[in-house]
Amino acid sequence: MKLRLGVNIDHVATIRNARGGDHPDPVRAAILAAKAGADGITAHLREDRRHITDNDIDRLMAEIDLPLNLEMAATEEMLEIALRHRPHAACIVPEKREERTTEGGLDAAGQHNHLAYFVDKLGAANIRVSLFIEPSEEQVAAAVRLGAPVVEFHTGRYAHLDGEARANELTRIADCAALAVKNGIEPHAGHGLTFDNVVPVAAIPQVAELNIGHFLIGEAIFTGLDASVRRMRELMDAAR
Repeated sequence: MKLRLGVNIDHVATIRNARGGDHPDPVRAAILAAKAGADGITAHLREDRRHITDNDIDRLMAEIDLPLNLEMAATEEMLEIALRHRPHAACIVPEKREERTTEGGLDAAGQHNHLAYFVDKLGAANIRVSLFIEPSEEQVAAAVRLGAPVVEFHTGRYAHLDGEARANELTRIADCAALAVKNGIEPHAGHGLTFDNVVPVAAIPQVAELNIGHFLIGEAIFTGLDASVRRMRELMDAAR
């Protein structure tokens, strides 16, 4: 099975918004990523619109041919936007205004009653629902109870560890990916992945998709987005 690469373009918008205006254009980045080998585009529309804006989502739906994975908080506002646009996928993520970036996985176990409404509404609209969770048996079990077809494992902890601690976290991710598949859920992974640490995660046979953004956009400053995406695509393919 080919491992899919979803390129997150949020931080192209972060650079644009730092100064205002239209440049650099995240939609142009999405088009370039598609040409370089991306299988999908991910964009997180935050409550405070700190990077991706509503207009960006409008344009992404109209101008790109790849599937759009809309990252969203479980709020009525974001549900209305998702139902209006009908992206290929909606990944429900935790969101705190004071955080710089998503700091961890969703507590699907503790928020079951709240999340069930959003999972049901999105699924009824034929939007592929994903839950961004920690790699733990408890959270996978919660995703099963919620009827989510996809989970995305938060790899931020793996990315920031080293040595035996990193190896243990990788085992946790692999075990939870196998558990997800056993229960009919497609496992994805993402957060903090780079050229240096992506291969072990990409080698987990059950993982179907990696979503990577910040590193690719940062590397593009030095090598260009085309080269950045192509190199990540090569490493992922080699891992399989």
